[in-house]
Amino acid sequence: MTALKFTELNLSNEILKAVEDLGFEEATPIQSLSIPKMMKGLDIIGQAQTGTGKTAAFGIPVLEKINQKNRAVQTIILCPTRELAIQVAEELKLFSKYKRDVKIVSVYGGQPIQRQIIALSKGAQIVIGTPGRVIDHLERKTLKLNTASIVVLDEADEMLDMGFRDDIELILKNMSEERQTVFFSATMPKEFLSLAKKYQHHPEIIKVISEKLTVPLVEQYYFDIREHQKLETLTRCLDMYSPSLSIVFCNTKKRVDEVTSSLQARGYSADAIHGDINQSQRDRVMAKFKSGSIELLIATDVAARGIDVDDIGMIFNYDIPKDDEDYVHRIGRTARVGKTGKAFSFVSGKDIYKLRDIQKYTKVNIKRSQVPSLRDVENTKVTMMLDKVKESLKEKDVEKYVRMAESLISDETTSLNIAAVLLKMMFVSEKKEQEQRADVFTNLNDSYSFTGARGRGMVRLFINIGKKDNVRAGDFVGAIAGEAGISGNLVGNIKILESFSFVEIPKEHADNVINALHSSNIKGKRVSVALARASNPEQ
Repeated sequence: MTALKFTELNLSNEILKAVEDLGFEEATPIQSLSIPKMMKGLDIIGQAQTGTGKTAAFGIPVLEKINQKNRAVQTIILCPTRELAIQVAEELKLFSKYKRDVKIVSVYGGQPIQRQIIALSKGAQIVIGTPGRVIDHLERKTLKLNTASIVVLDEADEMLDMGFRDDIELILKNMSEERQTVFFSATMPKEFLSLAKKYQHHPEIIKVISEKLTVPLVEQYYFDIREHQKLETLTRCLDMYSPSLSIVFCNTKKRVDEVTSSLQARGYSADAIHGDINQSQRDRVMAKFKSGSIELLIATDVAARGIDVDDIGMIFNYDIPKDDEDYVHRIGRTARVGKTGKAFSFVSGKDIYKLRDIQKYTKVNIKRSQVPSLRDVENTKVTMMLDKVKESLKEKDVEKYVRMAESLISDETTSLNIAAVLLKMMFVSEKKEQEQRADVFTNLNDSYSFTGARGRGMVRLFINIGKKDNVRAGDFVGAIAGEAGISGNLVGNIKILESFSFVEIPKEHADNVINALHSSNIKGKRVSVALARASNPEQ
């Protein structure tokens, strides 16, 4: 279909101005089809994949239909996860920028309910929440839906997969039968269709599905490797391509923790998100990921629902997903808003059969690729370093360094010789550091190891900051004493290297110190902490 301009959708000036501020001109297909029908009050089933603009497709009509003088609840939007609820609320607030007196409140688990009760008591025309927390408010009578005339189920298929059907039905029964009921979903399983049949009146079905279910701007590859080669393959890809932001998907929470600690121990800026991580920590991790202070997010499928970050350059399927649709959701996190992206899948053993099923489902040829060799990675780093040198040549504050270079030039030593030696020193130093990094670190779930400096009972921690960060031994002692609450006298030997450090502490305090320091700041630098292997002589 031909996409419409927002100016052709009969929207208010306030909404059009907000849309213009966001830089949008042309509506997506799902928006072009859904907005006019929702404005007419029709029940809708909208089928569209992630990243097609469905939040605006239902959010804009909801905002247009709000009676700003009425402080009662007029719309309820249900989402499967708190992350998606937060995302939807943020988007609606952007679109309602110029609509005065529109109150949007989001309610979800993991946030103190008293704070939500206070927000609801001040009046909320649009309530966005997860089914469980919405029911909690209904039972407490802090939320009433008898005045709500619109209900939207976003990612309805996911809510059903997560076992929310009874909760959804209870919420719908608390609403007037004259309501407008809107379902948005990526797929239409039987349970979804039976729910729609039971609670919707002659719904308009809107399908916006491309011939290829996956995003066309995503380059898709797979590596046929052994299970124990996955971590090395991942790090080589990260070193080779240097993506700004990436998500690594794993099938289990345990695997997420293992991969995260291994990457952190190798010096990568990574953090985890899964169902066992408390909500406040998840909020902090997501805020850091969006800001770019964390470059790698390691996640399970359910925890990643609702993540909507435009600058994700790469997706890694560390484990092949069990569900074909999960593959579509995963790689849909990259190549947003017209940008390109890459998706790499790590195939081991019988995973090749799963991959074939995914290719049949998506009708896309996922190309086999070779794992980047150490030479490939090194050549890439050389090119990047030379590019940095070329950029630095344009800077003006290099005069004193020019004089230093001139003092070295003689009949036997040319400027070319000097440049070559300096580059060699840079490359050798970086290579040595990488070899140390790859060799001396172990996962947090490995058994504790003992060091010799203070005898049996001490363990050695790796911390990812060093001399280049201007850190001193006292900084580590102060951080351990302040954050973990143990005496600084208990800290053993401290060895500070160029980019990382080793700190000895009593074994019985290891978990406490790791948890207290992990993701904290020392000298303004965010740190990651892991147990170090004691068998390496460099320690």
